[in-house]
Amino acid sequence: MKILDILTSEALIAPALAGADKTAVLRELAEHLAGQRPDAGIDATQLLEVLWERERLGSTAIGDGIAIPHGKLPGLTGVLGAFGRHAKGVDFDSLDGSPTHLFFLLVAPEDSVGQHLKALARVSRLLKDRAFRERLVGADGRAELFRLIREEDEKL
Repeated sequence: MKILDILTSEALIAPALAGADKTAVLRELAEHLAGQRPDAGIDATQLLEVLWERERLGSTAIGDGIAIPHGKLPGLTGVLGAFGRHAKGVDFDSLDGSPTHLFFLLVAPEDSVGQHLKALARVSRLLKDRAFRERLVGADGRAELFRLIREEDEKL
């Protein structure tokens, strides 16, 4: 599985998240994905509820300025994703206590296990390189973010 199987177009990138807290950022990401993928039939409110269910189990902010909010929804045919960047960073209850700047939202079909885990592993591998994360934080807009992600995805 490649990142571009999930993040299928530049439109799925939100380069300037504005939410001031975890709730607002999750809402922004859910609305962005639902708005950009109307063909998937995602209800943003339902997706937000699913994301919060997962957050209650433990924060999806894994440290180093990264969060991978994720969940499962009925009716999907494959894993979908969106990427967001927050310039100032948000308190996302990160394991290392630092602000979170980079968000990779993943949503999988309700009955999938393998696809969901493969997607999480792929995103984790993509974002583990500090130099790559720094390039993402400093990138100039949606097109450059998409290009950087595509180039890094091709290396893996």
